[in-house]
Amino acid sequence: MATVLEMPQPEKTAHAAAARPASEIPLASGLPFLGNTLEMAKDPAAFFVRCYHDYGPVFKVKVFGRESIVIAGPEAALFMTTREGRDALRSKEFNQGVADEYGATEVINGVDGPRHIRLRTLMREGFSREAVHGQYDAMVEITDRALARKWSAGARLPVVEAIQYLIVEQLGMIMTGQAPLDYVEDIRFAILTILNVLVTRQRPQIMLRDPRYKRARQRVDQLGQHMITDFRQRLEAGTAPDNLITDIIRANRDDKDLMPDRNLILTVTGPYVAGLDTAANTIAACIYGILKEPGVAARVQAEADELFAKDTLTEEDFRKLPVINGAVMEAMRLWPIAVAQMRATNYDFEFGGYVIPKDALLYVGTSVPHFMPEFFPEPMKFDIDRYQRPRAEHLQKGAYSPFGRGPHSCLGQGLAEVLMAMCVARIFHRFDLALPTPDYVLKTKTTPTPGPAMSFAVRIVRERHAGLV
Repeated sequence: MATVLEMPQPEKTAHAAAARPASEIPLASGLPFLGNTLEMAKDPAAFFVRCYHDYGPVFKVKVFGRESIVIAGPEAALFMTTREGRDALRSKEFNQGVADEYGATEVINGVDGPRHIRLRTLMREGFSREAVHGQYDAMVEITDRALARKWSAGARLPVVEAIQYLIVEQLGMIMTGQAPLDYVEDIRFAILTILNVLVTRQRPQIMLRDPRYKRARQRVDQLGQHMITDFRQRLEAGTAPDNLITDIIRANRDDKDLMPDRNLILTVTGPYVAGLDTAANTIAACIYGILKEPGVAARVQAEADELFAKDTLTEEDFRKLPVINGAVMEAMRLWPIAVAQMRATNYDFEFGGYVIPKDALLYVGTSVPHFMPEFFPEPMKFDIDRYQRPRAEHLQKGAYSPFGRGPHSCLGQGLAEVLMAMCVARIFHRFDLALPTPDYVLKTKTTPTPGPAMSFAVRIVRERHAGLV
């Protein structure tokens, strides 16, 4: 595992003292000057798997001339769940740019320690499954309303973009009680630019000067201000719903230190940043896997038809979807959003036999085990039955990390699981879909987050069941 080398209290152990210096960490093979830039850009998940097999759980990569350390594999996944992992790593360097762009003091992903715990506690319920408790039938109507706009028999549908619109409507209804349809394109453009430039840093800063981005950001700010004004009035009138935005506005009223005014717009629009591209990519990948693997679509449709035959829907109904939930989980395994988490080190510590130095910038490759046959037999096969007992392959230690690991693992995991299952179930209940050709192989993108390429499209063969809208 890992051993701390620099802390105020612990003494160096004999094992730690024997650790090799960071200068001896092997550098992944690559091209002159470019190093590993192209291989990482093409398929970062496959690149980290290749390096793990070649070099073990610690290695260096070179991207655009800059070397960075990687810790990877089940060893890294388990390390992230320990106290050592929590104390040794920080996240501010990789997230402060978003806060600065909004004129905020911080963003929750860039805060560590006790303050991070306070912010997660504030937002936990609003990002949980309970956020849609009692609203499942309404969520079906929202989903059908979105499907009515772009999904029609005979159409060729670009999947990722269509799902992005659907996710914006769902999040809008959950957070505010209304879908911000007039702002959908502004939200999409602003958030994808922010992710590309300020989070994953795969695009240059000059993109923030693009007039299209500035207009979109202004519109998102306008939406945020509307939300703040509306919920302040509701809170004072005693009519505010029990949801995330109410929790944020109440905290701003009662605890300015935890939620200062300058952080409000970023915080109330933050769920769009967190959920738009990530959920859309996973759902799109799931649709591809279901259509590609023989027999899976029929099983998904049978389970979805049984679900929507119920008079009313409950949380328990969505927990008891082994086929659909298995398909979503398998999509998150094969096409992980959190390929690697980016962190900086607080002090020297030992990992995998090497000293990881203080203030080093790290990639933490927790998705590597997703592609290791010792955890997942036939790892490249879309196998939706991996997750049911007695197999339960995802429960092996360090094997499965679809939402990241450690203190900054996805706060919205529970809500995301429900929304993704809802989307997949409703889409396959409503429609028969087909890939462009039977031998079609999914094209992928890496910016701003890994997932199916924007060009990925399906053919809507027919409508199986009418929608509610």
